[in-house]
Amino acid sequence: MKGETEDEFRIERPKSSVRMMDKERKYENTLVTILFFSWGTVFLDRMSQHYLAPYFAPEFRLTHEQIGLLASVLAITWALSTLVFGALSDRIGRRPILIPAVFAFSLLSWLSGVVHNFNEMLIVRALLGVAEGPAWSIMTALIEESSHPTRRGRNIGIVVSATALVGLAVAPVLTTQVAARFGWRWAFFVAGVPGFLLGLLIWKFVKEPERKTNLSLHGRPVGFGDFFSILRYRNTWLCCAGAAGFVSWLFLLNVFAPLYITEVAHQEPTTAGFLLGASGLGSFFYALLFPTLSDRMGRRPILLVMAAMCTLVPLALLISPLYAHPWALAAIVLLMNPGQGIAALILVLVPTESVSPQFAATAIGLATLAGEIFGATLMPMFAGALSQRYGLAVTLWMSAGGTVLLFLAALLLKETAMARRGQAVVESATAV
Repeated sequence: MKGETEDEFRIERPKSSVRMMDKERKYENTLVTILFFSWGTVFLDRMSQHYLAPYFAPEFRLTHEQIGLLASVLAITWALSTLVFGALSDRIGRRPILIPAVFAFSLLSWLSGVVHNFNEMLIVRALLGVAEGPAWSIMTALIEESSHPTRRGRNIGIVVSATALVGLAVAPVLTTQVAARFGWRWAFFVAGVPGFLLGLLIWKFVKEPERKTNLSLHGRPVGFGDFFSILRYRNTWLCCAGAAGFVSWLFLLNVFAPLYITEVAHQEPTTAGFLLGASGLGSFFYALLFPTLSDRMGRRPILLVMAAMCTLVPLALLISPLYAHPWALAAIVLLMNPGQGIAALILVLVPTESVSPQFAATAIGLATLAGEIFGATLMPMFAGALSQRYGLAVTLWMSAGGTVLLFLAALLLKETAMARRGQAVVESATAV
């Protein structure tokens, strides 16, 4: 039976069972669609401050260190919120936390457009991190729980790809174009609009998943101490290390590349938006491809390939002659950026496949916590301070170092995809 899929067992099942499968797959596709746009909106609101920094930084007279601090404070509140509310959702359910969070972060994006100084911006973005943090662990846990095991990689890849399409491709172009024409405050307002609509769609169409396995552990209720059991797995620690490297690459690139392109390469902010948008577009397409391939080929080899490719993106931006040919530079960063495929594997699939199903959102939250604290909190502050002394180029070299760390962590990972796929085949064969 090895290698057989869900569809190959359909002909052996009663018609009622086939109809139930069709209904479940239809809901699965609906869920993926809604959460794709919802997650894209989360990253649109989060990343907008980086692309708008060349506009509001002169108004508030911000240093590079203060810009890094804005990214860091959002990251630390996001990280803590992801772990705490992710673990809470493992106990009380996904909807009661996710729906209020979506409306809250949309409102806070609007409030980002009415601040008058650095301190106000710092407070609002910190609160935005609290509101957005639960969205990551809960949305990805919803997909993992609601997908057939043979489609987990594909579905997680689709949802996570919204980070690239909306947050890294559309966001830099949209926000810089709105800011250039109407001012940076209007760009924050525009970024906050879609969340309110998507919050209503989640409330209307997204169901609380049946998570019977989450109610008990070895025949007894899950206790608080049981959540620490995920630390017994080697993959948990390696995912934390890999997440730290990946998130460092991601945020150092997106926080400081716009400043490097405008201040060192002497390009317009719209050019920075164009180049980062091209990079994000490549990440979107690769996020659809690589996680799906990992369902068949394994998580570890795909992670190694993606880490090697991503290392080239910040290095390409350091090559000055390429700015004379922006379309060529855009093509390079587009073809070399499978970043969100990495997020699907190192932050979601490998952590959840390595631990008991009862702790899916907790495992996602822990890997994300490590990535956010190290990669999105400490590294932007450290890089911002170094850039004041050694120049902005050092931040892009540090970004490339992040994916080198990810590559080393991936080398030591225990493969999870093949074992989970074998389990899926057994479940399909024995289902009635």
